[in-house]
Amino acid sequence: MQTRRMCKFRIYPTKPAQHSLENTLRLCRELYNAALTERREAYRMKGITLNYYDQQNQLPEIKEIRTDLTTIHSQVLQNVLKRVDLAFKAFFSRVKRGVKAGFPRFQGRNRYDSFTFPQGGWALKNDKLTLSKIGTIKVKFHREVLGRVKTCTIKREAGNIWFVVFSVETKIETPQYHSGYAIGIDVGIEHFVNLSNGEQVENPRFYRKAQKKLTKIQRKCDKVKRLSRRNPLKRKASLALSRAHRKVKNCRLDFQHKLSRNLVNTYSLIAVEDLNIKGLAAGMLAKSVNDAGWSCFIAMLRYKVAKTGSKLIEIDPRQTSQICPNCGVITKKELSVRWHSCPCGCEMHRDTAAARRGE
Repeated sequence: MQTRRMCKFRIYPTKPAQHSLENTLRLCRELYNAALTERREAYRMKGITLNYYDQQNQLPEIKEIRTDLTTIHSQVLQNVLKRVDLAFKAFFSRVKRGVKAGFPRFQGRNRYDSFTFPQGGWALKNDKLTLSKIGTIKVKFHREVLGRVKTCTIKREAGNIWFVVFSVETKIETPQYHSGYAIGIDVGIEHFVNLSNGEQVENPRFYRKAQKKLTKIQRKCDKVKRLSRRNPLKRKASLALSRAHRKVKNCRLDFQHKLSRNLVNTYSLIAVEDLNIKGLAAGMLAKSVNDAGWSCFIAMLRYKVAKTGSKLIEIDPRQTSQICPNCGVITKKELSVRWHSCPCGCEMHRDTAAARRGE
């Protein structure tokens, strides 16, 4: 069987190439919004539902009117219309399921940040990526691309940083038998991870540590808020803020990737609490919960266990820190009480006790 995986690499375009990339994004966004408008107006005025092929067949005529679209590879333009079609299909699917639908919306200049070559139009040789009608760009490969590359996506992230994302088709490998031990994990704010064997991993609190610097940069952005969009001072302040937030995000992801990899390589069975993280992130401890990034960490564990042969189970979190892991007696404790003390003689940190209940 075949599976798809994404390989993401940093690219370093020259100034002319970056200008071409930004121009391609701008034109793709305009085409996306125009296609969305056409679908809405066709249904509103005539009750006609357009599909992907109806709009794709109009591309030759559109290029005759908008000659600047000829500077973009034809398959990239087709992929833009495919995105519009997928957005409407997802909308109607949500309507049928009875969930909050959310009608497809127009893309602003800061929301449309990628374009895709679905089949051809690009070539890869050594550490150089050649894009049709754009040019050659240097790529920083930090790992080998194994498998058949199906699509090539150019993506712009915060801070005007560019990446190439390859969708690679590979064979599904049968995971090898894992001979490690079982472990229970309790995520928290005081300690990021509490293991049932008594080990604790400190919470790095990347956002909290960078908050003072972020506030200072944010104030500079607020001072230039009323300036025009093309003012270099406003663009410089906005770019500095994006890069500062991106650094915090990268530090958090690096920490979680290393920790999750170490856990799945060491233990054959990992038990975690099935927490309502979305609800916790909207409560009193919202900033601390979002800074910890529990949801992202558990998602990393989910997909990494499949490759190592480990197993991940999610258990009911109710009263895990109240029930003694030694005798099973419920010992009521307020949230401020961080130590578990049971008449049976069991003494440990309450988060470690919760992790042992999961184990």
